[in-house]
Amino acid sequence: MGVKATKTAIDLGIVTTNGDAMLAFYKDVLGFRHEGDVNMEAAGIKVMHRLWFGDSLIKLVVPMRTPKAPPVMGGIPGSTGYRYWTMTISNLDEVMGEIAATGAKIIRPKTEIRPGVSIAIVEDPDGNWVEFIEG
Repeated sequence: MGVKATKTAIDLGIVTTNGDAMLAFYKDVLGFRHEGDVNMEAAGIKVMHRLWFGDSLIKLVVPMRTPKAPPVMGGIPGSTGYRYWTMTISNLDEVMGEIAATGAKIIRPKTEIRPGVSIAIVEDPDGNWVEFIEG
């Protein structure tokens, strides 16, 4: 049977204890549209910052209580499970220049992985890897 999509994108939840820095990175550095913030204390969430990348909703979730375990650092080789996410963009040089100017950690600078297709990987303030692909 499989899933029957009613939206042509995904919603991604990123749990953080570093809400202000994460919001600044995704809103101010990457330029995501900030829809607003939602208080969901009844669900154990202090605040959910809701941001849009195209049709995908990125939810920066700050829990009421500090999670029991910190994130596993090291991106792709650091652990199994969800390790990174990818955005397909058309201005990779511009975005990487802006990211470099902020001092954010660049994991992989722009690299051509096959003719006409380049990637770059950066780290957000919590250590999550974010991949960009162009081409």
